[in-house]
Amino acid sequence: MKRLFNGRPSTPRAVRGRAARSRVAGGAVGALVLAGAALGGTAVPAAAAAVEYVALGDSMASGPLIPDITGPVGCGRSTRNYAHVLASRTGAALRDVTCSGAKTTHMTQSQSTSVGGVDTGTVPPQLDALTASTALVTLTIGGNDVGLVGIAQDCATLDPTATPCKGEFEDQVAQRTRDFGPKLSAVLDGIRARSPKARIVVTGYGLYVRRNGCWPVQPVLPTDANFLQGSVNALNDVIRQQTTAHGGTYIDLVTPSAGHDACQSASQRWVEGYVPVHSAAPLHPNAAGEAAYAAVIGGVLGA
Repeated sequence: MKRLFNGRPSTPRAVRGRAARSRVAGGAVGALVLAGAALGGTAVPAAAAAVEYVALGDSMASGPLIPDITGPVGCGRSTRNYAHVLASRTGAALRDVTCSGAKTTHMTQSQSTSVGGVDTGTVPPQLDALTASTALVTLTIGGNDVGLVGIAQDCATLDPTATPCKGEFEDQVAQRTRDFGPKLSAVLDGIRARSPKARIVVTGYGLYVRRNGCWPVQPVLPTDANFLQGSVNALNDVIRQQTTAHGGTYIDLVTPSAGHDACQSASQRWVEGYVPVHSAAPLHPNAAGEAAYAAVIGGVLGA
């Protein structure tokens, strides 16, 4: 499978002898906010149907391999991703342009897509979906800029005596995370310029593996499990800082994900491990995770 990370699927690499390792626009958004808080079946006010909602982001937001696919096949966009769930519960008019493999550059530049190494064409810059009347924007981005899933794949090992991968990748991840801050700042400025009245909601990434991991259920050593989730947390810190500085709403997904990481039972996990047990991409949210994220976002909007 080709790499997906918050991106595209890929065949895991072998590493030196390791086994493959705000503002709200008027009363219409008020209706969306109230409905978002309910997210459980309360009737949607008629005004909510007019709310223009644009979903931006990478594969954490697009939901690759979760049935059913919608939009360009190379984007791996699911009808059960958090944007679709949120929109269906609130009556918002959704334009979902999330796409697997997206980086910050693809907010303003077209993105080439492929499936299994076969070219599936290009998709327009995601910010092209925004208009002056857009009232709500959600964004999940950064995982591909830092390359976290590829590194997680390289860190996998079934050898308990293997040298932890942290030493190989720690400096690289730290530098990419620092470089990401200005890139996200530019994206947020671009959203505000195109949709000046929109409420901008930016999610972090969730809890993928609990402290010290669960080797060999998920084949990363305890040191590397902490390094990998620590890298996610560091990325989340940058996302939170930039979002707050730009007047957006940051959504923490780590805290509500406690007890739902890839080490948990199939019925409890919100993200898949190296070998998925649900129809979802490896190291990505499953349908339960996307629905849970929608509930968290809706709850914050309602607050």
